[in-house]
Amino acid sequence: MHLLQAGFPLGCLHEQAAPCSLMQCPKKSRTFLMGFHDFVLLFCSFWCVFFVSSCSAQMQSSQTQVLLQLKKHLEYPRQLEIWRDRWTDLCSVSSSGQVNVTCKDNFVTELSILGDKPTEGRDFDGFAIPNQTLSDSFSMDSFVATVARLTSLRVLSLVSLGMWGPLPDRIHRLYALEHLDLSFNYLYGSIPPKICTMVNLQTLGLGDNFFNGTIPNVFNSSSNLSVLSLRNNMLKGPFPPSILSVTSLKDIDMSSNQISGMLQDFSALSSLEQLDLGENKLESFLPAMPKGLISLFLGRNSFSGEIPKRYGQLNRLQKLDVSFNALTGTAPAELFSLPNISYLNLASNMLNGPLQSHLKCSSQLTFVDISYNRLVGDLPSSLSTRSDNRVVKSDGNCLSGGVQHQHSVSYCTEAHVKKKSYRVGIFVGVIVGVLLISVVLALTIVITCKKFFLQGVSEQHLLHKTVQDSSYAAGFSSELVTNARYISEIAELSREDLPTCRSYSLEELKEATNNFDNSTFMGENIYGKLYRGKLQSGIQIVIRSLPVSKKYSVRNFKLRLDLLAKLRHPHLVSLLGHCIDGVVGENNETNVFLIYEYVPNGTFQTYLSGHSSGKVFNWSERLSVLINIAKAVHFLHTGMIPGFFKNRLKSDNILLSENWMAKLSDYGLSIISEEADACGVKGESPNSWQMKMLEDDVYSFGFILLEALVGPSVSAERVTAVSNVMATFNSQDGWKGIVDPVVQATCSKESLFVVISITNKCISPESWNRPSIEDVLWNLQYASQIQATDDG
Repeated sequence: MHLLQAGFPLGCLHEQAAPCSLMQCPKKSRTFLMGFHDFVLLFCSFWCVFFVSSCSAQMQSSQTQVLLQLKKHLEYPRQLEIWRDRWTDLCSVSSSGQVNVTCKDNFVTELSILGDKPTEGRDFDGFAIPNQTLSDSFSMDSFVATVARLTSLRVLSLVSLGMWGPLPDRIHRLYALEHLDLSFNYLYGSIPPKICTMVNLQTLGLGDNFFNGTIPNVFNSSSNLSVLSLRNNMLKGPFPPSILSVTSLKDIDMSSNQISGMLQDFSALSSLEQLDLGENKLESFLPAMPKGLISLFLGRNSFSGEIPKRYGQLNRLQKLDVSFNALTGTAPAELFSLPNISYLNLASNMLNGPLQSHLKCSSQLTFVDISYNRLVGDLPSSLSTRSDNRVVKSDGNCLSGGVQHQHSVSYCTEAHVKKKSYRVGIFVGVIVGVLLISVVLALTIVITCKKFFLQGVSEQHLLHKTVQDSSYAAGFSSELVTNARYISEIAELSREDLPTCRSYSLEELKEATNNFDNSTFMGENIYGKLYRGKLQSGIQIVIRSLPVSKKYSVRNFKLRLDLLAKLRHPHLVSLLGHCIDGVVGENNETNVFLIYEYVPNGTFQTYLSGHSSGKVFNWSERLSVLINIAKAVHFLHTGMIPGFFKNRLKSDNILLSENWMAKLSDYGLSIISEEADACGVKGESPNSWQMKMLEDDVYSFGFILLEALVGPSVSAERVTAVSNVMATFNSQDGWKGIVDPVVQATCSKESLFVVISITNKCISPESWNRPSIEDVLWNLQYASQIQATDDG
């Protein structure tokens, strides 16, 4: 308006309706308008730059937040002190030799951290070790879930950081990843099969950890993989044949494991240059190799047969080690003259016969070891001539011509004769062995029958399977129950303050409970009666009396008790012992008494319902209890094979110690008390929602989460009411009318909504739609982190 008042024609300001051109305007007007246009253009430029910078800063802030969470997961290592706060642009922080963050378009594409945890002389028993691993509170599952939020990552290298635990399957969510290196940590368990579905992966480094499963045989999709390093673990089982279809592979290192079985033809791996399978348990003949191979290490295995002639045609080969095997035949002369060979180790085999007198050696050959074989004759001049550039080791053979440290010729020839008569010896040995075994079996049968008739029905008789013992409850076969006894021995280390599990006499239990006096009675549920007692040592205990399934033999039943006893975890009420009253497997009534540690501060449900005076659990404390129990359930599911499922999770099975640490009780009892498992909740049909809730640990844990949010009265209602509750949660501000006032007063809204979301997934009617217990645990820990930040 002020421009019009100044006498400037309107058409000069609006081009579309302009009755005159800019040149038709007065000179003064033209000058002003040109300056005005310049001002508008300058303003627009500044606005665009500011807008783009704001967007970039916002994207960068979300990535920075993830990196700071990783710093917290790694327990603030010295190397990450340069990551100060979320206002720091970590992409622009100068990289060092130990930390490197690379960004593209304000997204992190490379994260490399080299820690300072020990790399030598390491030992690991499955639990946190001070100054070696991260602490007990570290969760590899939560850590990987946080890393997975860096969706543009192409390079991830986390070496010597003390990370420990199983590597979660969710690592495959880093779909853009090209290089992954997690070496020199404390990862154990199996290598997740889904890692092979990361089609962009070119380098996979999991060496120098404690993986102890088998190598997944699903590498068919890894079409871009060029480097595979699994060295120095405890991997078992066969070499996966699917690796032989990955023609892009250049370097394979699986040395220092326990890989066994036979190897197939490697010729199809046309790009392969480095292969190290040393220090394993491989056997049979040496396999064929691709012509482009540069280094081959197969030492310290159990290979037999002769060295293939085709190895003498590997013209690119520089290093060959087949030492400490059982190879026979002569040493191929072609190996010594390969044009690029520099290292040749044939030591500690059973190579025999003479070496060629006119043996030619490559000018590149600097190390030869033919020691401790069965070689005879003269040492060729090409190997006997002293040279500063070549080391030759030939001790322990039968060589002549003044070669030192040799056996007599008879030593090598006798060994060869023994080999010829080897089959005869085996045949005679088999016959003698069969005769001896027959005699031992006959004596055993006689002794057993004698004991049976003299002593009647004895413990030895009861060790035989009963007719009903052909099927085992809870998915545990006899073989699995027997083989699973070792699984939780390392878990016992977490409860060193408690005595080891043992068998108690009924008299000891009567003394501990004043002959099961009414004053010691604590209550009764579907698993039987509970009594409180005190051992002579002063340890307070809880004794549970429950009936035993008659279909178990005494041996199988004791194996099941032994299995329960080995389930030691900080958040499980520990089993201290047992007492069997009666004879297992007979028709008469048999009771078993289970002796547990006493947990003094009552049940979680009591405090949630407000029936306990004194302590009130705020939101952070409720999250702590939920995280503790989620860890316990995760241990029950994954701490052994097969896992303990259907643990009847309820808030009144969550007990609180004197330090308010949560412990889960009544877990795993279905494997010894099928009657209790079948009877269900009193007064409910097998199809009732309570029974369905107890069939799935994640489903039932969802109702524990619901109780923590709204209290036990609402969560105990029918399914329709629970559905209404969840619908109220999802409506705007509807949660305020249903969430416990204590929670509302002490929670961060963001933290609360994380728990509401995972609760909704847990109690989904469709089992396929429910999360894993690992996902539940991660979400709870994430909610706790948010709450801690808000409280901070």
